[in-house]
Amino acid sequence: MTAIKTSNLYIDGHWVDATTDELIEVINPATEEVFGHVQQASIADIGAAIMAARRAFDHGPWPRMSPQERSRVLLKFTSILERRKPELVDLIIAEAGAARQIANAMQFDTPMRYSVWFAERAATFPFMESLPMQSGPRGMGQGVIVKEPIGVVAAITPFNFPLYLNLVKIMPAMAMGNTVVLKPSPLTPFEAFVLGEVADEAELPPGVLNIVTGNDEASAHLTLHDAVDMVSFTGSNPVGKLIMGQAAQGLKKVLLELGGKSPNIIFDGYEISKFAFGAAYAYTIHAGQGCALPTRILAQRSIYNDVVDAVAVSLARFKVGDPNDPKTAIGPLVREAQRTRVEGFVASGLEQGARLAFGGKRPEGLDKGFYFEPTLFADVDSSMTIAQEEIFGPVAVAIPFDDEEDAIRIANDTRFGLAASVNHPDATRAYEIARRIQAGTVTINGGGGGPSMWGPFGGYKQSGIGREFGDYGMAEYAQLKTVSWPAGRP
Repeated sequence: MTAIKTSNLYIDGHWVDATTDELIEVINPATEEVFGHVQQASIADIGAAIMAARRAFDHGPWPRMSPQERSRVLLKFTSILERRKPELVDLIIAEAGAARQIANAMQFDTPMRYSVWFAERAATFPFMESLPMQSGPRGMGQGVIVKEPIGVVAAITPFNFPLYLNLVKIMPAMAMGNTVVLKPSPLTPFEAFVLGEVADEAELPPGVLNIVTGNDEASAHLTLHDAVDMVSFTGSNPVGKLIMGQAAQGLKKVLLELGGKSPNIIFDGYEISKFAFGAAYAYTIHAGQGCALPTRILAQRSIYNDVVDAVAVSLARFKVGDPNDPKTAIGPLVREAQRTRVEGFVASGLEQGARLAFGGKRPEGLDKGFYFEPTLFADVDSSMTIAQEEIFGPVAVAIPFDDEEDAIRIANDTRFGLAASVNHPDATRAYEIARRIQAGTVTINGGGGGPSMWGPFGGYKQSGIGREFGDYGMAEYAQLKTVSWPAGRP
């Protein structure tokens, strides 16, 4: 991988120096070595980025281009990104610690498919819909619903899937004609700044995409500023609640994709061997650092012990180690603080009476890097801390249930509601159960071949507000305006 130098900020189509002298160290979580720096933005820098986006929206060409013109620019943007795949995959591994197989397939290929879809859909999205003809005391009338861009969007993203989450926010926002200020996680900023280089080459008009860093005070300026019309955030519940409170002061629209504690339910009669490997793999993806990962395994009591044993056997097959090794399944956690947090949850589980069925500690022989073994707790009660809190590490809990009603009760016994899985020998019964689970996405017997570009993604309860992906995700970045006119007299 090419050595990375210090990056400055991308504002109004230019690379500019921050007005602070502070640098953010970017650490490789597999080696614990600093491999680059980015400049720390000040409140003034954040304000400059916001006003650049404001000018670009109010006076620039982007919102006034035809949808087809915007589509052509965004398709050029995605083609440049695709050309830089090898470099970006290496960067994903170095910044986020993603195992190479995850960096390739989930952290690059998947968001690229979404990005191309949004770029193409920009040309064909139904920006206008007809209203039915109506009659009333003043005569006949007709009209249209117009979908217009909201304005300036503040996009704030976390460390776990940096390129993925950066793209699935900026692409639909720009496709609708909005301008964007993107603030990535300080732990994984470089993948965002590459997007500034791509914007230059794709000749995106100045101010349409701005990329900044910022400490807590500067970041609050981004969500509080009067010139920002919408805040789109993915991250933890505590930060999501803070951002929602800040945005509320200006009555800004918010799109929040927050935490999860997703259940993975298996009923007697479903093939355990088929379930076990997929269940183990699903919750340990990217060392368990994913909001929708199925970290609660709910197994019918009659097959519970067999399920726990089979998942543990599957976990033993996963190699933990160097994320550059193609055979590695689980790379490091992002930082030592995150590993310490996971260790705290493991200690809590043991103190509250759960049984450690696999893992539970730092792997032997890996003295450098923030590694942690894939871990499975058995004999867990739904009231335990490890069954209720989002751990954000390669840790799952196995909970027994008696029948369908019990399974549904336990599945819904959480403040989260992002995703769920139902595995049942009777697909019709599985569908009926899925309808009763409080989650934004439910897969049945393995799902439909992977994430859908057309299916809306988001959560019930405290897992968020709004939806991403597909036309529903595009519409989140739109204002709806009704325009009507007379069509005749009675």
